[in-house]
Amino acid sequence: MSERETLDLQNFYFRGLHPRVFLGTASDRYAGWLGQIYSAERYTDQISRRKKTVGKVSFVEEVLPVDSVEEYFQHFRVLELDFTFYRLLLEEDGRPTPNYHLLQKYCQHLKKDDNIILKVPQAICAQKVWRGGKFLENDSYLNQDIFIRQFYDPAIAILGPSLTGLIFEQEYQRKKDRSLPDKLAAELDLFFEEIPKDNRYHLELRTEPYLSAPVFEVMGKHGVGQVLSHWTWLPSLGRQFAKSGRRFLNSGGQSIVRLMTPRGARYEEAYAQAHPFNKLLPSMLHPSMVDETAELMWEAIDNNIRINIVVNNRAGGNAPLVGQQIGLRFLEMGQEH
Repeated sequence: MSERETLDLQNFYFRGLHPRVFLGTASDRYAGWLGQIYSAERYTDQISRRKKTVGKVSFVEEVLPVDSVEEYFQHFRVLELDFTFYRLLLEEDGRPTPNYHLLQKYCQHLKKDDNIILKVPQAICAQKVWRGGKFLENDSYLNQDIFIRQFYDPAIAILGPSLTGLIFEQEYQRKKDRSLPDKLAAELDLFFEEIPKDNRYHLELRTEPYLSAPVFEVMGKHGVGQVLSHWTWLPSLGRQFAKSGRRFLNSGGQSIVRLMTPRGARYEEAYAQAHPFNKLLPSMLHPSMVDETAELMWEAIDNNIRINIVVNNRAGGNAPLVGQQIGLRFLEMGQEH
């Protein structure tokens, strides 16, 4: 094991858990992780503050500079960057957006074995988007040309081999807005047929009825992985996996598990509880989530699959401490494995 692949859960060094386990977080740069992941003295005068409105409540987020990602990757093997979900990398006329420049900044601080998962912009994968205070039909939904020109090509050009996963997240569909699974499957089939072949694609569906045979058939056909998401309105991780026949569908031999929010808790509620993301909140952290995640890690290993575990602060208050619980449970199970 190299010096960089250290395992020391007490001090949040997760890289040495297992060669096929890539534990990381959803976003980074949280000042709430000072003393855990980040050295407090290094960023004394570099913390910026920004206001964020969640629901009807205003919060102040404290954020570290981009170069803190160098310390991040001393602890974790993978990072999901989700700011790309909210805006494309290029404008329609080809001009770089602020997200393009931010991704470039990250790239300047990555080492060759640092791994980035990007969320595909909602402009591509959301059927409806929030505009002007209401949800409107998204006229760029599953638009192959926009995906390729304004996101995929520039993302590949910036990150190169550091880009190890692309997540297509589709928003929850209320019953009155849902199409039939067969229709969704046909739309996805056409989209993945027309975009570049790539073994880094993963699909997160947040509407349980869409976790169905027609959709999984299309995902298997194109080698698109099933993102298992511990999220508000979805069934447990184990039930989600069972719906696909416990198959790892990604053609690149990878799987992604995203631990987002406690089941049954809305985003606004979970955010308010977790903010400022500096401590573990047992009332938020479901033991079953920890157990199921550890079980999935061992099942992936048994099937020679690389598994990416992405932890959000909202899953238990503080992502590094949630990761610590998962790491401990994984090692406990390993003694019986």
